Amino acid sequence: MGQAIAASIPQHANLDLVGNWQRGQNIDELVADADVVIDFSLPEATECVLEAVVRHRKPLVCGVSGLNDAQLTLLDEACRTIPLVFDRNMSLGIAVLERSVRDAAAALGDKFEVRVSEVHHEHKKDAPSGTALKLGEAIASSRGHRGDDSVQYEVERRGEVPGEHKVSMASATEELIFAHSVTTRQVFVEGALTAAQWVVGRPPGRYSMQDVLFGQRNL
Repeated sequence: MGQAIAASIPQHANLDLVGNWQRGQNIDELVADADVVIDFSLPEATECVLEAVVRHRKPLVCGVSGLNDAQLTLLDEACRTIPLVFDRNMSLGIAVLERSVRDAAAALGDKFEVRVSEVHHEHKKDAPSGTALKLGEAIASSRGHRGDDSVQYEVERRGEVPGEHKVSMASATEELIFAHSVTTRQVFVEGALTAAQWVVGRPPGRYSMQDVLFGQRNL
């Protein structure tokens, strides 16, 4: 993703690439010169990125999946100092899907059984995907549940599928289906660059693609 983001920056007249951090490099030199940092690394590297952006008070866009509880705590601590967009999926379409299923679940209530299905490439390690969990949590929250135990998940790994998600809400008499598919990972690049431009100048806090797209805090 880092290379794809770097390759796409010249297509945006208001963006310039300061550098692409790799382990062994001095991250402080890059962060100090940047107006905003985009992180699509690995959970372990994200810890280093968070420390650097906090030191230099720079906004961060983080799309790293698989963060553990301790790493999420570090992320929340960083949000007290800097504006930070964190989302398990940077797709604008997924942001719309999340909002749609949240509204639908709130309206339909517990009488409808909810199933979130996802298909990804065979190299993906986390299952269910972060996006599937994100959708399930949004649905559970809108129905007044603390967790997502009321949501069923179906996972499939095959080929080089970039990502497919389907949300089904079914009762004894009808079924409502929402679906989203990705044809290229470039969609995540464009979402991340959109978020990077949006977050500059924001007050400290944790934001999501819901905020980026709809212009409001997702508290």
